[in-house]
Amino acid sequence: MPSQTIESLVPGGKATAAPPLGPALGPLGVNIGQVVADINKKTSVFNGMQVPVKVIVDMDTKQFEIDIGTPPASSLVLKEAGIEKGSGNPKTDKVADVLIEQIIKVAKMKENNLLGKTLKEKVKEIIGTCNSMGILVEGKPAVETIKEVNEGKFDKEIKEEKTELTAEEKAKLEEEKKKLAEEMEKRRAEFEKTAKEIIESMAGKERGEIKAKLSEANIPDAIIKELLPVEGEAAAPGAEAKPGEAPAEGAEKPAEGEKEAAPGAKKEEPKAKEKKK
Repeated sequence: MPSQTIESLVPGGKATAAPPLGPALGPLGVNIGQVVADINKKTSVFNGMQVPVKVIVDMDTKQFEIDIGTPPASSLVLKEAGIEKGSGNPKTDKVADVLIEQIIKVAKMKENNLLGKTLKEKVKEIIGTCNSMGILVEGKPAVETIKEVNEGKFDKEIKEEKTELTAEEKAKLEEEKKKLAEEMEKRRAEFEKTAKEIIESMAGKERGEIKAKLSEANIPDAIIKELLPVEGEAAAPGAEAKPGEAPAEGAEKPAEGEKEAAPGAKKEEPKAKEKKK
């Protein structure tokens, strides 16, 4: 029997007959309202995320099947952690903590897309994702939690496929998240203070030399980019450039072919043109 497949990204639990889904289904003669209702029922668990779906329509009978994909593992982990994005510097900045039950839940959602043959192996894959996002697992760096999984510490939870948390566990995770945010802000302030001291002490040096010194002091790349913009990036209009910052928009720029001085360097006066005789 001939069939046609419509693929689309829909918001979990909130698909509508509006574009792009509705207009694509209209010519196929199916009950669009029923299709949308079925999609929302199957994707409600992914509320707040974009979910890939396939609607396979039998063109003879007008019957349809719905194949629901899953968002990336990283998106599912963010949802479980209750945050919008991972850490920009995962080695030092931890942005949230999740429990093994939440890891098992994500592993089960993504089980058809993971390489592991057993749930235990799939759980370790998801923990690895947490590691690259700066998310703790059971209060520890992800690499340490993987060792505990290997040692069998969570065998009972994995065997029972436990995925639910108690109200007390959820409250504890929220407190941990606030604590991590406070620690991250404190650490950021310390990094910024150190970076500004280095930039000030190296006024007049080449940008590359200053950047190397900042990297040597373990200043995160994000902070380096903020305090030492690359050549051509401008500050707010009218703002005076500070050491390590690009000149403000509208400020005098070096002539074409002239090398721009490093932050803090004294500008050379242009030589007078020789008067024609």
